[in-house]
This record gives sequence, structure tokens and C-alpha cells, in this order.
Amino acid sequence: MKRFRSWLLAVWLAAAFLLGSIGPVEAVAASPEAIRDSDPRWSDLPMRSVTFLQDSCIDCHDGPGGEGGFDASNVTQDASSHASMHQWVRIVDRVRSGEMPPPEDSEIDESQRRQFLETTSRRLISIQRDQIRRVGRVRARRLTNEQLERTLQDLLCVDLPLSRLMPAEQRTDGFVHLADAQPMSHFQLQSHLRVVDAALEAAFDRAQLPEDDLELDYGPEKIADKRPGQRNRSPEMRKGAAVVWSSGLVFYGRIPRTEVRRSGWFDITLTASCLKAPKDGNVWCSIRSGECVSSAPLMTWVGGFEATPEPKEVSFRAWIPADHMIEVRPADITLKRGRQKNGQVGFGELEPQNVPGVAMHRLVMRQVHPGGSVDEVRDRLFGSLSMKWDPKAKRSRPDVASMSPQQQSDELGRRLSFFAELAYRRPAGPESIESIVQLSKSLLRDGASFTEALRAGYRTILCSPRFLYFVEPADPSGRLDDWAVASRLSYFLTGSMPDKPLRRAAAEGRLQSPRQRANQVDRLLRSRRGKSFVADFADQWLDLVNIDFTEPDRRLHPQFDILVQNGMLQETRCFLQQHFDENLPVTNLFDADYTFLNERLARFYDIPGVQGDQMRPVQLDPQSPRGGLFSQGSILKVTAAGNDTSPVLRGIWVSERLLGVEIPPPPASVPAVEPDIRGATTIRELLAKHQSDSNCAACHKNIDPPGFALEMFDAAGQWRSHYVRKDGRKYVQAAQIDPSGVMPDGHSFDTFQTFRSTMADQPELLASNLAQKLLVYGTGAPIAFADRESIQSILDRTKADQYGVRSILHEVVSSDPFLTK
Repeated sequence: MKRFRSWLLAVWLAAAFLLGSIGPVEAVAASPEAIRDSDPRWSDLPMRSVTFLQDSCIDCHDGPGGEGGFDASNVTQDASSHASMHQWVRIVDRVRSGEMPPPEDSEIDESQRRQFLETTSRRLISIQRDQIRRVGRVRARRLTNEQLERTLQDLLCVDLPLSRLMPAEQRTDGFVHLADAQPMSHFQLQSHLRVVDAALEAAFDRAQLPEDDLELDYGPEKIADKRPGQRNRSPEMRKGAAVVWSSGLVFYGRIPRTEVRRSGWFDITLTASCLKAPKDGNVWCSIRSGECVSSAPLMTWVGGFEATPEPKEVSFRAWIPADHMIEVRPADITLKRGRQKNGQVGFGELEPQNVPGVAMHRLVMRQVHPGGSVDEVRDRLFGSLSMKWDPKAKRSRPDVASMSPQQQSDELGRRLSFFAELAYRRPAGPESIESIVQLSKSLLRDGASFTEALRAGYRTILCSPRFLYFVEPADPSGRLDDWAVASRLSYFLTGSMPDKPLRRAAAEGRLQSPRQRANQVDRLLRSRRGKSFVADFADQWLDLVNIDFTEPDRRLHPQFDILVQNGMLQETRCFLQQHFDENLPVTNLFDADYTFLNERLARFYDIPGVQGDQMRPVQLDPQSPRGGLFSQGSILKVTAAGNDTSPVLRGIWVSERLLGVEIPPPPASVPAVEPDIRGATTIRELLAKHQSDSNCAACHKNIDPPGFALEMFDAAGQWRSHYVRKDGRKYVQAAQIDPSGVMPDGHSFDTFQTFRSTMADQPELLASNLAQKLLVYGTGAPIAFADRESIQSILDRTKADQYGVRSILHEVVSSDPFLTK
């Protein structure tokens, strides 16, 4: 009954928020339609803007069948809705670029065109700023799955990977942070309660139960030891080492004695060497975890390493779920593989096959707690209360026996107030938690233990909308207070709640200072959480989160394996990290003369002279096509369609992710099948016919040029000169690839290398896009037309630094969109 009352209050609080009954966030929930209805005059554009549009465009865009699906006769003065505002912004952009009306069909005087742009732009900005003043630029925004996980981990000093318990999130324009794309359903509310309960259970168990961390230290005999009745897929003892040969046998290399009885983080240290290494290198191996049975085939990546003839020690940290075990095996797909017989490999040494293998000499697994020590967990939950062992319950409890009922009640209120301030990311006034405190105190009076009453209060706080959602009070001008700025900075750069120094800066009112914000940015990026900022941002911005969505056909890409894919991700992350660390120019992202490689990835790229399994900067030959994001395997893989490449897919990706040029969906009048493809023999000819449709040409002039340039790389990210086609059961060389193209601004290129240089010659465009992506990621709102002046201001202030990446980041957190509601 007591747990039910706590759950009921939590559900009521969340439901109250969803129904808009909680005062501080009512204004956020106001809709544009409601504002328009209250004042129908504020959203009108000047009639001369509509007249210009209809007079200049009606010949080509008359009625529903107008070119590109655009009906100029249907455009009105009203720009209040998102759809109409978006339409007017597209019109202004296309008129400004000279794309509309087409120069060959237009006799418009330049002064008329300029007057239309100035008048319409000024009014659109005014309309949007009025909307922002009334309802805020960022609507009600909740924590993402990852942010919720990290916040609960830091708040409770636990290390559970909680996001696995939540439903997958919708990505909009690549990001999961956008407030307008964050629904809250009954199912999601249940998931939130489940995650909160899991986090609280882990914290209270850690604080109250005796420490019983697992530690394994195995020599070769234990590594190779098989459990009774198991098939022969474990390592084999050979000359004093536990050996696994190169093989395609599923789960071969599993180590049953590493199966853990309780989920946790483990530091894994393996001492290993290689056997019968190929002449041109060593033996690259993988470490994975899984149940390693046919009923549970999925395996989780732990790490990769290069086994050398001399034994060496490698270390990894990984979350190992209960009942999972470690699997170690040669993973280089280019290695010769041993034969199998009755589920056994072991012929690599007995027959002259020269099959490579990995020999394991020692394996150590130690359970660790990245979230915090037991003392830190107890301090967060119980403060200065001492702990006393309860033999009946077989757990420690806070020692409150000497306290009177009133003293226990007062201590309960203090603990809840302190916890609420951390959870709400701002001071929690008595009125904001009064009902929660009273609930916990009533449970205490009804006979619940101090721990039970405290836990019920914590649970209710964690189910409050003030925890789940960002509460961002602002002054009449829309400027955020210091606590809201602290939260934006922290979640932007670390994905978690503000730490103690940031909370102190907010309490002292120091975050309105640009210098203080810059100092906090630099400090946060050096923190444990901040070191993952580049990976977190790039995974969404560049779609690296999709790296596992496709698996290239091994017949077409015989050198591609999981070691290569992992190296590709590390290449991109190391490359970006260096740019943020050293404030390198944004153009260097696209036309660098170096990259980051290890030996396995360098071999895949056909770059000689790289040795070892650590990523390191590698200077490239001037003739190399590598260097910059365009040529990195992770980018090329996520922009391919499995086994095939598509100039359209890659061209859209380049336009939207790197150039900031939005590509709208095809008009409804365009059929799904490309028009008139008869006689097309290459993808270029196919798209040429597609562009002959006027409905498609406007977008394809942005899409096709970068798409054609990237055709020089296949779906696995390797360089090529020709396409391949299937001939029976074989793949044979087909047409030669033509990477040439003409960009919308008239710049032409004839090779991939000249395309890359052409892109790097547009620093302001590239810097503008990066600033916009950082703002979207940091605020949870798309870039509005009214934000463009702020973007230009960021560019003006970073031009002297050659648009340095760190400089752009500093200016983003000092921009009006970042600091206002």
C-alpha cells in the first residue's frame, strides 16, 4: 500500500504536467494557434510580398499541378503556422539565391527583387521573434534516454546502463534532442518509472549490502577449462597456452569460466601473443561478450587488439551482463582459417596449414564502479548518518534509533530538500517539494522505516516533471537565469546534470559572463563526461549511430570486418577530437592532409608504413584520396545502402549534414519510380533522365554533384575506379566511374580531390553549418529564420581564427539562441 501511494503521486505529478496544470511550464505549452487566435494581426506579411510572388511565379506555379508541387496562387499573408512559415522561408531563400524566378524566364527589376527580400525577411524575423517572446524558442524539452541515464548515474553514484530499459528514440534531422519530436506516451511514462526504480534499487543495494565484487585471475589452464557437457568451442591447451585458431566457427573462443553471476563493469586485462602470424603482419583479434549460445546469438563489442609474437598486455573496460562470458578470437577476415570437425578446430598446429592463432597466457577481470565508491553512494543517499548492520534484514541501515520521531522527520525533510535541488538542477523552494515531503513523513508515521520513507520521497522527486523536463525560467526579455544556463551548458557538453563547480558558478551568478562561460566550457570538456562530447555529437550529427545498420557483402568486400569498422569509428572520433582540442580551422575537416589510423585500418585503406593497434595521426601522400571527413570509412559506410552506393543518398547527406542545405522530400506529383529510365546504362545517365523532370531538377542540382564525387568510394569505404556488376555467380568490372560535377554556385570539379578542395574553399558556409548543428544539439530547437543574424554574428567573431572549431563552440554558448528561452 505504501509503495502504491508513492507510485500514485508520481503518476499524478507526471500527468499534471502533461495536462498543463503545473504553473511554471504553462507558458511553454501555449501553441502558436492559440497565440494567433488571441491576436490575428501579428502574423500577417505585407500584401506586396504576396503580390510580388504571385506576379512573378504564377506562370510556372499555377494551381496544384505547379512545378515542384508549388502553387503560388495558394500562398497567403498568414505566416503563423509552422508550415506556412517554412514555406515563406523557402521562398525567400530561393529568391535570394537567384533560383526563383529563373533568370532566363524573369524580367524582374533588381530593385524589386531586393525590396521583396528586405521587406519579407524583416517581417518574417519580426513574426518569429514575437513568437519567441511569447512562447519561447525552445518548447518543453525532456531528458533524452542517454541524458536520463547519465543524470541518474551521477545523481545516485551508480553505473547501470539504464538507457537499455527505455524505448528507442525518434531522430529528427539527425538529433534526438529536438523538443518538438519528444512525445510522452503512457508506455514511455511506464519506462521512466521502471528506469527510476532500477536506479534506486542499484543505489540502495550498493549502500546497504556488503561489497561482493567479482575478481578473476586465470592462467592458461583455467582459460581453456571446459564445463561438463559443453561442446569444444573453448580455447585449447597447446604448449602451455590457451589457444584459439583463426576460424569461422560461431562462438569459438568463448571462455566459460568468465561467465559472471551479476551484471557490472569490469576492467579486463589479457596477456596474449600470436601463433603462425602471416608474413606481412600480426594477428588481429577481437574481444566480445555474450551468452555464446545459439538461443542468444548477439555479441557485444568489447575491443580489438593486435597479437604479436611476444606476449603483450591489453586492457579494456566493459559492461558485462549477468550470464555473459568473454569470447577472444582472431577476427581479421583476411587470415587463413582452420578446418572444422565435430565442432572442433585444433588442426592449426597438427597439420601444415599455417593457420594463425592467438595464445592467451593470463586473463584478469576485476569488477569496478565508475559511478562512485560505497562511501559516495551512502553520502548521496543518507548524508552524514552513520550506518548500522541489521542481521535480520542482512543489510546496513542508517542509524536513526537514537533520534526522536520529530528528529527523524526533520532529517527526512533535509535529505529530500538536498536531493531535490540536485535532481531539479536549481534551488528547490519549500513549496515545490512540500507535497513530497509530507508524503514521506506520512509513511514514516504509518510505520515505514526511515529508509523506506526516504526512498519513496526520492522516487517521487525522480518522477516529477521538474526532473524529467528542463525548467528554464527567463526574464521579460527571454534571457535564461544562471541555473538554466548551467543546465544547458552541462547537458550540451556532458549529457548530464551540472557538477559541483558549475552549480557554484550558477549560485554566485557568474554564468552571465562570456569569460566565465568560456572557462566552464573548457573545464567541462576536460571532465570525465566531457571527454565523450565529440563522440556524442558526431554520432548524431554525422549519423555514426547507424554504423551497424548494414553489413557489406563479404564477396564484394572481402577485407571488411568488425576490426575495420571499429577502426573507422575511432578514425573519425580522433580526427574530430583533435579539431576541438587544438581549435583547428573548420576547412581542415574537409581537406586535411592526414588522418588517424591503426595498422588494420591502414591495410584496409592500402596505406603502407603504419604499425600497431593504437590510433595515431598519419601524414598522407599528396596523391592519396584520404584525408578529411569525405574519405573516412565511417562516413562512407553510413551513407551507403548496404552493398550499393547511391549518389542521391550521399548527396543528400552531404547537403544536409555538412553544407546545411535542406533537401525537401519529393513533391507529391513525382512518382516513386524515376521518370523515363529507358536506355539508361549508368547511374549518371539515370539521374540525368531524372533531372529532365522539372519537379526534380531544383533539388538534384544540390544533390548530384557531391553524390557523384563520393562514388569513387564503395559501400565499405574503399577507393575504386570502376563499378562492378554481377555476372552469374561472379562480380566483374563494369563501367568506369565519372566523379565530375558542377556545384550550384558554378564551381566545377573533375576528380574527387578537386571536389574536396572546392568544398574547403567555402569556409563561411562550412562554419555556418557547424554552428547551426551545435546550436540544435545544445538547445533542442531547430534553427529559425530569426536565428540567422546570430549565426552570422558567430561567423563574424570567429573569422579572425579561421573559423576555429573551438572558437565556434565558445561563440555558440554565448549566442542569443543558446542563452534565451
